[in-house]
Amino acid sequence: MNKFYLNKRKLPVVVASLVCGTFFVEGHAYASYAPGTAMAVQQQQTITGTVRDAATGQLLAGATVGIKGIARTTSTNVKGEFSLAAPDNATSLVVSFIGYVTQEVALAGKTQVNIALQASATDLTQVVVVGYGTQQKKDVTGSVKSLKAEAFNKGIINAPQELLQGKMAGVNVTSVSGEPGGLLGVTVRGPGGIRTGSTPLFVIDGLPLDNASTGGGDPLNSINPQDIESIDVLKDASATAIYGARGANGVILITTKKGKSGASNLQLSSNIGFSRIARALPVLTAAEFRTEVPKLGGTLDDKGGNTDWQKEVFRTAFTQNHNAALSGGTEKLVYYASFGMQRQEGIMKNNEMTRYTGRFNATQKFWDNDRLVVDVNLGVTNTKNLRPPITSVIGDAISNNPTYPAYGPDGKWAKYQNLTNPLMYFDLDYELGNITRITGNISPSLRIIKGLVYKLNFGIDHSNSNRDIVSKANAVPQRDGRLETWYNYNRNTLIENYITYNYESGVHNLSALAGHSYQKLFIQGRNTSINKFPIGPIDPIYNPGLGQELTLGANAPGGYAQTNELQSFFGRITYQYDSRYLATVNFRMDGSSKFGANNKYGYFPSFSLGWRVSEEPFLKGSSVVSNLKLRAGWGQTGNQEIPAKITQARYRSQVGGGYSYPLYPTGPAIAGTAFARLANPDIQWEVSKQTDVGIDFGFLNGSLSGTVDYFHKISSNILLLVIAADPVSPTADYWTNVKDMTITNKGLEIDLDYRKTLSSGFGFNVGGNMTFISNEVKKSPFKVIPSGTATGAGLTSATINGYVNGEPIGTFFLKEWSGFDANGLSTYRDTNKDGIVSDEDRIAAGTALPDKMYSFYGGVNYKGLDLTFNFNGVAGNKIYDNTANANFYKLRLSKNVNATREALKYPEESVNNAAPVSTRYLKDGAFLRLNNVTLGYNFNTRSLGINNYIKTLRLAVTGQNLWVSTKYDGYDPEVNADKQINGVYSYGIDFMSYPKAKSVLFSLNVSF
Repeated sequence: MNKFYLNKRKLPVVVASLVCGTFFVEGHAYASYAPGTAMAVQQQQTITGTVRDAATGQLLAGATVGIKGIARTTSTNVKGEFSLAAPDNATSLVVSFIGYVTQEVALAGKTQVNIALQASATDLTQVVVVGYGTQQKKDVTGSVKSLKAEAFNKGIINAPQELLQGKMAGVNVTSVSGEPGGLLGVTVRGPGGIRTGSTPLFVIDGLPLDNASTGGGDPLNSINPQDIESIDVLKDASATAIYGARGANGVILITTKKGKSGASNLQLSSNIGFSRIARALPVLTAAEFRTEVPKLGGTLDDKGGNTDWQKEVFRTAFTQNHNAALSGGTEKLVYYASFGMQRQEGIMKNNEMTRYTGRFNATQKFWDNDRLVVDVNLGVTNTKNLRPPITSVIGDAISNNPTYPAYGPDGKWAKYQNLTNPLMYFDLDYELGNITRITGNISPSLRIIKGLVYKLNFGIDHSNSNRDIVSKANAVPQRDGRLETWYNYNRNTLIENYITYNYESGVHNLSALAGHSYQKLFIQGRNTSINKFPIGPIDPIYNPGLGQELTLGANAPGGYAQTNELQSFFGRITYQYDSRYLATVNFRMDGSSKFGANNKYGYFPSFSLGWRVSEEPFLKGSSVVSNLKLRAGWGQTGNQEIPAKITQARYRSQVGGGYSYPLYPTGPAIAGTAFARLANPDIQWEVSKQTDVGIDFGFLNGSLSGTVDYFHKISSNILLLVIAADPVSPTADYWTNVKDMTITNKGLEIDLDYRKTLSSGFGFNVGGNMTFISNEVKKSPFKVIPSGTATGAGLTSATINGYVNGEPIGTFFLKEWSGFDANGLSTYRDTNKDGIVSDEDRIAAGTALPDKMYSFYGGVNYKGLDLTFNFNGVAGNKIYDNTANANFYKLRLSKNVNATREALKYPEESVNNAAPVSTRYLKDGAFLRLNNVTLGYNFNTRSLGINNYIKTLRLAVTGQNLWVSTKYDGYDPEVNADKQINGVYSYGIDFMSYPKAKSVLFSLNVSF
């Protein structure tokens, strides 16, 4: 088309016989005309405005703005601004942006409009990460859930897992401790192994992490949550099989933020927060203690004080979190760089976590048509943790005599011969951990011919950690000083080569992937201990030579090292016909050095089908049904998360009739040695087979959307350390696959979401998810495989729960408490009717695993103001209160040891009654929690006249863990102390767990 630009002094009229074109007269655009016709001249107007995110207020660069009914569009610039010429009779604009609901905006004579787009979590063009590639949401045939940054949980976030807590059906995130930097438990569709754990595979920007390569910390502690763009969870085997041996527990893919071409941006965020204990244990006050101890026949030891020991050891904690991010780029190079600092005080005194993070991501394009693209991702983290001996502090705080003063006449913590003042630990005992971790990868991709791309992925994950545990010497109470030091080094190296081919012709769309992966992990640890440090001002970590007992027998150093290798071949084919009929086939072959010579490789296929019913002629274009897709899939995945070298023989040297430390992990037995472990080259992969049937739907132009999935997962070939049946076996136990034993998880997942934006600018959303899940252990060769053990005087080594045939994982296997006899002593049910109550009478008394998990959320927004909230909860699970079992009973109270009123619940109970492990301390673990609520305001920088300098300005306040409804009377029902037995994972036991905090966070976010 020809364009003519005429000066006002020139004729504003053009002969109609000119070639078809559009002409302008100094800023006034006139309508197009057709050859051979008289030209229709129409006056134009210029429409200007901005486009921003309705929830966050962030200006959107690259949004498309068009005039309804006319083929004329423009895009917003880096400041979210647009300018568009429109006819005088234009009625409305049509505004669209990927990931947002397309909006029609009435002009009504206005020439300046500010538009707020509502994020569309159900946008069918949304891109999701599926492993070694991406797909549009509408084309996914497996069970995949994606969560973008705008939907993340708010508040004091220490690890990425917290961002999605309660956000996805089938994904259970358990914060097992309120301690800063504490480990988080994550399960996807229930646990499926005994000694292999239930943690999913985490993949960061294409780099699979090894959960052991963390220096003892959380697998994701190296990632600043502020740097995350999206989290995608692969839940069923048809989606996870592309990761083969490590996909049995699900896969969580984390994508960090990238820069955008032409959009230079500086983002600053600063948060400060205050936290305090959400609820203390209701132990007796000093006045109550003075009354109750004599009632029990005890001799009151009254020192005249009135001490709340929990108040003495807990505090109002302060948290600060500051982040800066730079992003931008050109057509050929985009970058994202960030720096973060978080300093979080624990609600327990002398407890603090400090973390520094840095990240640099860049994408460089080369050659014509960008045939070569190089992606670089690099993250660096340093985390320091200072912590007191938590179990000791809590144990003394909840049991100490409240009539003892906490401080002496000199204002310092009081010293007693017969009572340990927990304030002592803050002066004399601490653990100091320091972890430095580097993760990164470089991924060049080359387009060989049209549709054919080769990609290399080289990644590293290196971490160094050291941990000092110090107990200083003290005269009152009398004790020696001690220093323990632990060093860990972990190196995870990955190299992958794969090609993808995409072919599209008419109604046919084919994509193929084939590749090879090699990953090597090296883990090394060393430890030393030095005893009997003298009392003095020098901290043992600064002069270990002061230790007075340095004999090798008392201070023998320890260490270990291991190398694990994983080699894989993988492939995937996807096919679409007419965007209606979808098929996906995955295959992976994994070889692991952890397995025996006879079974190093495992084979993991999967397939899935999809039918986009909404694309059929009878539904296409429907204003009621905007999306309807049926899915079905089956797949097989594996699990290799077992100790290294268990397939190899191990020996120990015999010295003087006994045995010294293990020697010679491989090789033949030699004189003077005996077997410590038998070789078993036949050990092979634990296998999970899973079937999934699902439906994705959207109604009312996508306002109402959701998914429903039914899944059935069976884990077999269970890896287990079993007791040798042969009495002359050279070892007491050995590793093997239990062929017939299975663990089954099956259930139903439901996700619903409704979003609506009204023409007045008012918007709201509500949604939720629900998971019904059942778990069952079948054909175990043992009556019970013990998994959880008790702690406390008279309780040590008593089994609490385990794996029981016909019952879920984590079943509590206990004597059934039935009340008291005439003497006030506990009675227990004789279940086998043999007249004797023993361990043979234990029953399956419930499970630690919930059979229902749910969450519901919502939000409202009007112009710059928004309010969001999120609830989550579980039901059907039990908790064993080992804390109460070990501390809160009459006998201890009569001896001047404090307790809660739980110890006085039964007047008929004798003061001499013992408290063994039983169902008496098994409690309902269900809860409903207000996880977080946020009130925020996005300032209109244009109306403030600062938009030339500040793109976005937001203030917000967030409340976290503000309310919880539960029958459980411990610190918090969301708890899981590590009480494993011989490597078998435990569930649902509470013992001196660090309490959770109630927090308020104030945040400021600015972008330039």
